[in-house]
Amino acid sequence: MTENAQQQPPAPDSELPTQYAPAEVEGPLYERWVERGYFEADAKSEKPPYTIVIPPPNVTGSLHLGHAFQHTLMDALTRRKRMQGFESLWLPGMDHAGIATQNVVERELGKEGKSRHDLGREAFVERVWQWKDEYGGKILGQMRRLGDGVDWSRERFTMDEGLSQAVQTIFKRLYDDELIYRAERIINWCPRCLTAISDIEVEYQDDDGELVSMKYGEGDDTIVVATTRAETMLGDTAVAVHPDDERYKHLVGRRIKLPLTDRTIPVVADTHVDPEFGTGAVKVTPAHDPNDFAIGQRHDLESLTVMDERGVITVHGPFEGLDRFEARSAIVAALRADGRIVAEKRPYVHSVGHCSRCKTTVEPRLSMQWWVKVAPLAKAAGDAVRDGRVKIHPQEMEKRYFDWVDNLHDWCISRQLWWGHRIPVWYGPDGEVVCVGPDDEPPTGEGWTQDSDVLDTWFSSGLWPFSTLGWPEQTPDLKKFYTTDVLLTGHDIIFFWVARMMMFGLYAMDGEVPFKTIALTGLVRDQFGKKMSKSSGTAVDPLDWMNAYGSDAVRFTLAKGANPGTDVPIGEDWVQASRNFANKLWNATRFALMNGATIEGDLPPAEQLSATDRWILSRLNETVAEVDALYDDFQFAKLSDALYHFAWDEVFDWYVELSKTTFIAGGEPAEVSKRVLGEVLDVTLKLLHPIVPFVTETLWTTLTGGESVVIADWPKDSGFRDPAAEREIETLQQVITEVRRFRADQGLQPGQRVPARLTLDGTALAPHEAAIRQLLRLQPEGDTFAATATLPVGGATVALDLSGTIDIAAERKRLAKDLAAAEKEKAQATAKLGNEAFLAKAPDNVVDKIRGRLSKADEDIARIKNQLDGLPQA
Repeated sequence: MTENAQQQPPAPDSELPTQYAPAEVEGPLYERWVERGYFEADAKSEKPPYTIVIPPPNVTGSLHLGHAFQHTLMDALTRRKRMQGFESLWLPGMDHAGIATQNVVERELGKEGKSRHDLGREAFVERVWQWKDEYGGKILGQMRRLGDGVDWSRERFTMDEGLSQAVQTIFKRLYDDELIYRAERIINWCPRCLTAISDIEVEYQDDDGELVSMKYGEGDDTIVVATTRAETMLGDTAVAVHPDDERYKHLVGRRIKLPLTDRTIPVVADTHVDPEFGTGAVKVTPAHDPNDFAIGQRHDLESLTVMDERGVITVHGPFEGLDRFEARSAIVAALRADGRIVAEKRPYVHSVGHCSRCKTTVEPRLSMQWWVKVAPLAKAAGDAVRDGRVKIHPQEMEKRYFDWVDNLHDWCISRQLWWGHRIPVWYGPDGEVVCVGPDDEPPTGEGWTQDSDVLDTWFSSGLWPFSTLGWPEQTPDLKKFYTTDVLLTGHDIIFFWVARMMMFGLYAMDGEVPFKTIALTGLVRDQFGKKMSKSSGTAVDPLDWMNAYGSDAVRFTLAKGANPGTDVPIGEDWVQASRNFANKLWNATRFALMNGATIEGDLPPAEQLSATDRWILSRLNETVAEVDALYDDFQFAKLSDALYHFAWDEVFDWYVELSKTTFIAGGEPAEVSKRVLGEVLDVTLKLLHPIVPFVTETLWTTLTGGESVVIADWPKDSGFRDPAAEREIETLQQVITEVRRFRADQGLQPGQRVPARLTLDGTALAPHEAAIRQLLRLQPEGDTFAATATLPVGGATVALDLSGTIDIAAERKRLAKDLAAAEKEKAQATAKLGNEAFLAKAPDNVVDKIRGRLSKADEDIARIKNQLDGLPQA
């Protein structure tokens, strides 16, 4: 083949621009999808349903990387199922986010010098609705930017009319079934938000505090207790010791003086006390500690509340009116002056609860609240996973789920807020209590008032899988799309949300589970695996990356990190690499179009295909099967990696390059390869579409002329396999790779042409000589050819004439030096691995590292000897 024959033939103009510009493509493309109704699901369809309800983001929220991550995976699942012929529903919506939203609006009022009390309840709630209509739901627009294929016609809000009816209905049913009750208990109270919060809304962190040991009683009645919350001693109503503690048996049943007060309190014996911890005696403050409350119940102790809702002391003259933390210091000082302090330890690092929303230190507080009796509901939620009706993926997360649902305490559902679902209970003038359902008329008349509290946000979002489909009405949507198929969410809200939906779904839907699979993801971290935060400067706005690199690049990066249940590291460099992948897709498809790739007509039969064509079709079908299996196992990282390497390594780097020779030669083989290349790109773009929807839509519609890849058929494994062709092309790849490495080792430039003699007769490589020469830049040998380097590889021999291109003597000297270094490395590693004393003491990871060094040294020695054998004698 002559030099001129290897030049590319003139190509027709591609229908694609020379460069991919995501910013120009993504927005209009998404709106076209929505306008054409591709994401709308039809309850009347005879197609099998596939349903995912979106974890509703807060109405106050904006898109963060965690949202982008989970939305990418949910979008991929629903897009694939739609292509597979399912009536695919991904239902969007938002949560009213009681505390968070009320806080936002109260801050806005504060700028006007007003509080919610200045407006009154009705006007304040109206103000929140105005804020929601004007500013809420910012995240919904951002979801469009990401490419979320949700059914916007079914968008829901946890306080819309239908969901409000669902909340009132289930409250009434639970109340009538005596699963909702009102009682005075210790709750977590936020003095900033002025409301009760649930256990799972408390974030614990290690704070610097103080541990103070102080004497109660006088003379022989003295007993020492220790506390980190000295201010609560004003509400102590007992000291507790263990019944078997000999040190205090003489005090049990006696009353001792409580310092700084004029009260005496009893010493009680309770098995809750650990005699080995501290002094073995604990102060008991039933109104301000959950454990103390339980002790108080057992011993019929009085509960004295000594703080108001803002954490201000309300008793005992000198301390009354002080903030709880001011009172702590003042009380310790007074005890010290009274000679009551035995020991003080500061700083004393201990775990302290904080409000997850405003970060204020939580105060345990005795309060009258509404509760859900969770025992029967939680048992049903546990049984549904144990008997296999609901699968948790990955399975090892089941333990966390069971640890939670098997040990649930009754759930405090009332919140002292104005924004939210108001508790549907009315109180009468003579102590009447009436729970009102959605079809009931509330009682009227003088003295009747509605409970002022609202329900915990998680109460309404716990109904999400069925309330969004029309429950309590038996709607066509509910009949078609419930039970939902997958709940995909972070493992961090198993307790907040997953367990709530399981309990309510099973209860409301007569034992039908709310979802068949719970697919738990990890959390997004920075590239070093650390938590992203604004304070450390590591928080990332995904919109910034989407604007810079395109939404597909962000989505692909997130999917590539999505191993089930494990955290996802992400860095900007990785997003850039994904952008490069999108560009590679673009350029390769553009090349294919310019060279006549087509999907018209059937694929030719196998006997008309070259080995290269059979190889890529065999690998294509293996990839389809692999991707399907990984999707069904929620292995997004592995399937993304498989698609990346198939597309980049096998299609673009090998098949496209090998096909160039065929296209240049022309004729029937070229026409066959054009059809094969079209088939490969058609299937590859479909496989990639659920994760990178925008670039694949643009490329696929240009390649095929089809309406949209969104509604195209998902590829199926045809069953075609050709192991012989795969072995043949693997050998070809080995030859090209080894010779390229040899060239690089000799310092040859990639484009530098070298005369070569190829001995391919009797091997499967004979038909590939033109491709080998083109890819390796090998010229015909010519009349003056002198083989200065001979490489036996893959059963063939490649002889190169390097005269005039390298200094043979210098190259031998360099390689000899490298060989000596590799042999020295091997000797050192071998000696260590042969030392029994070393192996007995060294950690496994150290031994593994040395084994790796030995293996690498062996590889280097073989490679260098091969290079030396290929060089002529100097």
